Amino acid sequence: MSFTRYAIYFVPPEGGLADFGARWLGWDVGTGREAPQFNLPGLDDVTMTPRKYGFHATLKPPFRLAPGRSLVELRSAVEALATTTAPALADGLALSRLGRFLALTLDGDASAVSRVAARCVEALDDFRALAGAEDLARRRKPGLSARQDELLLRWGYPYVMEAFRFHMTLTGRLSPDQAAHWTQAVQAHLPDMPRPFRLDQIALVGERADGMFELVQRYDLRG
Repeated sequence: MSFTRYAIYFVPPEGGLADFGARWLGWDVGTGREAPQFNLPGLDDVTMTPRKYGFHATLKPPFRLAPGRSLVELRSAVEALATTTAPALADGLALSRLGRFLALTLDGDASAVSRVAARCVEALDDFRALAGAEDLARRRKPGLSARQDELLLRWGYPYVMEAFRFHMTLTGRLSPDQAAHWTQAVQAHLPDMPRPFRLDQIALVGERADGMFELVQRYDLRG
């Protein structure tokens, strides 16, 4: 399998949370296959945007490989990163509204999880092809702060380092009425949330030619 882009995700291990995410979005990133969605009218439409990425939290945003770099080298680098990075804890996960979409976010102090994400962004940056003018223009949406613009130019994405927020996206953009409806729907289908939440592995994922993301390999954090 060849991939057009790569990213570092948190992908839930097999179990209730992973099963929920696959059935909610209609795509199982762990197996790279479609999943039967919950029988909820309109769910297919409101999950269309996040579906291709699978149920996950982004730690290092999607990037194209830099010239001269290979997947074999990237795998080795992610393995080395995992062996020197300690697991991270937060109090748990909770359903939140982030702007106009719904996501699972962290309860309590998120600094340890943010530390892992920052390490992923920095340690693997040599594998990221520099963003072209078109990519930068697309990312430069109205409302970016001066600091977020600096982060975009340095790391290829504006919401990294201190601008990072761990989240597991569940919907596309919703109206206020839709948000209230889908909040209730999510709550009715969520499994028991992990308390505490433990980030003890990272996942290398790839974007296929059809635009869907799938798991390449998981790596235990052993630092």
